[in-house]
Amino acid sequence: MTESLASLVASRLRDIPDFPERGVVFKDFTPLLADHDALAAVVEDVVARFRGDVDVVVGIEARGFMIGAATAYALGVGFVPVRKAGKLPAATESANYALEYGHATIEIHSDAFTSGTRVLVMDDVLATGGTAAATCDLVERLGGVVAGVDVVVEIAALGGREALGARPLHALLQV
Repeated sequence: MTESLASLVASRLRDIPDFPERGVVFKDFTPLLADHDALAAVVEDVVARFRGDVDVVVGIEARGFMIGAATAYALGVGFVPVRKAGKLPAATESANYALEYGHATIEIHSDAFTSGTRVLVMDDVLATGGTAAATCDLVERLGGVVAGVDVVVEIAALGGREALGARPLHALLQV
């Protein structure tokens, strides 16, 4: 990661206080998505690290869909969504996890990929790490190999990195 890319990412984030509930500061990266040059720089950075090393990108609902799908396209690999419970139409595997502000369940299609598939997990923000860790658990339960977890922003004070254990993590920006 270059210092200029981190600065670019930081300049395209906005903090939304008390969202989704009081006391939480939401890191909104939709301004980054709206800026073609910034979005392209982020995708190119991820592609440079993972080209040839992944078979599929898994994006976590909802903002991980946006960055994950763009990255999958640029890598020339498929994209698999991880969604909130009840949103996927076929047979699923599910995982429960704790959020900064509650609990939730995510799901992935049971036939999303074959055993041994090298998977890049993507999301916008790593906070407590619950969602990312649950996603990695789902990937591994289906026989996939987590090649890496890539996020735009890591909120270091919330300790999400520890929730991932030894799985490789890259954050473009730590706040």
